[in-house]
Amino acid sequence: MWKRKNITPQQIALFNAITISLLVGITLLILSEPWWVALPGFLITFMVSYYLVFFSLQNFIYRKVKLIYKFIYQTKASKREEFYYKNILPQKTIEEVSEDVEKWALQRRAEIEVLKQNENYRKEFLQNLSHELKTPIFAIQGYIDTLLNGAMNNPDVQKKFLENASKNVDRLVNLVDDLDEISKLESGHQELNKEAFAIQELIREVYDSLSLKASDKHIKASIKKGCETPLYVLADKEKIRQVLINLVDNGIKYGKPSGSIIASIYATDGKHALVEISDDGFGIAEEHLNRIFERFYRTDAARSRKQGGSGLGLAICKHIIEAHGQVIHVRSKPEVGSTFGFTLDTAKG
Repeated sequence: MWKRKNITPQQIALFNAITISLLVGITLLILSEPWWVALPGFLITFMVSYYLVFFSLQNFIYRKVKLIYKFIYQTKASKREEFYYKNILPQKTIEEVSEDVEKWALQRRAEIEVLKQNENYRKEFLQNLSHELKTPIFAIQGYIDTLLNGAMNNPDVQKKFLENASKNVDRLVNLVDDLDEISKLESGHQELNKEAFAIQELIREVYDSLSLKASDKHIKASIKKGCETPLYVLADKEKIRQVLINLVDNGIKYGKPSGSIIASIYATDGKHALVEISDDGFGIAEEHLNRIFERFYRTDAARSRKQGGSGLGLAICKHIIEAHGQVIHVRSKPEVGSTFGFTLDTAKG
């Protein structure tokens, strides 16, 4: 017995043709006793009914399936698609068509989920951006209103308020610059000027540029023992400098007083280098690790904003590393510290 799930148009036509032929054959046999009269009638009825049922059924199914495929692809048929509809599609079984429709449905379901996630991400991004902009703007507005309402007559208050307003203007400028930077990176309009350089030398330069910040918290920045030998990488030096500054600066901001920041550099497979920046600071809870590279995402909003910064540093790092065709990752444990690592192509020194 045929399985209903896998039945084909040929099987349907055959079943109907046999049924009709038997009825006609039996009727002829009853009406005309000689069997040689009933046999030709049976054969002729079988052939005519089989081909009639088969072709009408196939044509009906084919037209419906063609409509389904046109709905799936939602395009006006090109010459190649017309050839497909006329020659290949009719050869497909109902099961194959069903599989194609199921694949299409799963794909659309996945796309809908992505759209929902993007919509939630967009709403959250706009809320965060609004908050990041309002904080310095309201502060500047408050200082200016206070000055206009009579505080300008006090030289000490005037200077203090103008300095505070200037700091908030700088914060706004940094935020706009970071937004412009990340927009260029996301759109692919930011060109990379790759060159060969020793990554250890660049790390030392970054350490020097942030030495005052580190000394204020008595944090020691160093390169791990055994990793001092120059390892040359092929990358945009200034972009990688930006990545290292962000990572080391975060290590200083969220590091414990009298702590340490250690850079490790490893040659992995002969073609890539792994660079890691580790600190022994407050660390990051596991539930935040998957989102740490999102724009404006903060694990502790109050403490993060108090430390300053636009909230875009790690997002910019991610885009710069991905623009190089590489990956960035993080390992962290609360009260133990964090390690940010990224890969780069190696180059001959």
